[in-house]
Amino acid sequence: MQICVVGTGYVGLVVGVCMADLGFSVTCADRDAEKIALLRAGGVPIYEPGLQPILARGTREGRLHFTTETSAAIAGADVVYIAVGTPGLADGSADISGVLAVAGLIADHMTSRTLVVIKSTVPVGTADKVRARIDETAKHPFDVVSNPEFLKEGAAVDDFSRPDRIVVGCATEWAADQMRTLYAGLVRSGRPIFVMDNRSAEITKYASNAMLATKISFMNELSRVCEAVGADIELVRRGVGSDTRIGPRFLFAGAGYGGSCFPKDVRALVDFAEAAGVPLRIARAVEVVNTDQKKVLASKVVARFGVDLSGRHFAIWGLAFKPQTDDMREAPSLVLIEELLARGATVAAYDPEATETARAVLGDRIRYASAAADALTGACALVVVTEWNEFRNPDLDRLKTGLSERVVFDGRNIYDPSKMRAAGLEYLAIGRP
Repeated sequence: MQICVVGTGYVGLVVGVCMADLGFSVTCADRDAEKIALLRAGGVPIYEPGLQPILARGTREGRLHFTTETSAAIAGADVVYIAVGTPGLADGSADISGVLAVAGLIADHMTSRTLVVIKSTVPVGTADKVRARIDETAKHPFDVVSNPEFLKEGAAVDDFSRPDRIVVGCATEWAADQMRTLYAGLVRSGRPIFVMDNRSAEITKYASNAMLATKISFMNELSRVCEAVGADIELVRRGVGSDTRIGPRFLFAGAGYGGSCFPKDVRALVDFAEAAGVPLRIARAVEVVNTDQKKVLASKVVARFGVDLSGRHFAIWGLAFKPQTDDMREAPSLVLIEELLARGATVAAYDPEATETARAVLGDRIRYASAAADALTGACALVVVTEWNEFRNPDLDRLKTGLSERVVFDGRNIYDPSKMRAAGLEYLAIGRP
């Protein structure tokens, strides 16, 4: 099969590179000429572990191509993946104009029966709109498949190669068979392919992300209860997570979730559910709790140092919304930094991968340290925001001597409170006494 992937953002690039690694001939198309030039040269515009070597192999072996000529790429394809962005609008709804624009290109330029696979995260009913748009001018038969992605940033290559499950929403058995052929190499170990209708597949994506976001917000809210009554959220987490009906994943209290998926998808789910006359009170509360949780670290700093932070300098470890990515979208670090700056403080921050991404957002309003230890220079306190592995075992003597007030705010509960205090550090975490 000849495959065209339209859109070389996070999802499109991972899908295109990994499908080429399965042996298919893949052309990734994007109108961003600068990005395509970078990809042709073997570069990768995002930080995603393991992606660059696979891209290099696919390009070297002639299975992976990049182009700005989207129409020509569609014309030669048996399968066209739509993987363009669906940004959130001001009212919380998802903007699918890019998806429909690609549908129009497919209608005008496909040259034979085509399988159209929607990889973009889209609200329920989008497949119907794509089908209707293509049907307006299509000269060849086609099928529309809803095939949501379940890729974690920082582990996307492994998630694609070893999926928990594959969800396929379609209206014909031919389309289902084509998808089984495409993904046969991924499910040899028995992982399931769930075939369902398009609308069920579309909502499965939102339901999955909203459920995970709910677990995070629930534990974050519970962490405030623990602080109020003198309990330890880490001990509570272990007790709750050992229940096989619940499981241990996504039960870590912290500074709130961010990124390109959970915030946008929870809002979009609430929006299209309310449009259908079904208000989602739990999902709406999840978003409210997360917004509040992003302010917790700043609140702890203010409670410790006062409302006026003029003349105080803070070190921050971690800028990306999570480890193993350079993604700064809706990162909790941004909320913290804006609050510190607004109160007169200065900030030095270090992140192993997200410095340039952060600079594009924050400009030169903070200092970007070259190493974790460098960020401590002149700081009264350290705030850990992202749980990169290199932060897990710091030199406690260096922290003690490097911080003028010897205060550590742990926004991800990665340190042992007894060890921190034994080292002479004042330690403030999330939901811990």
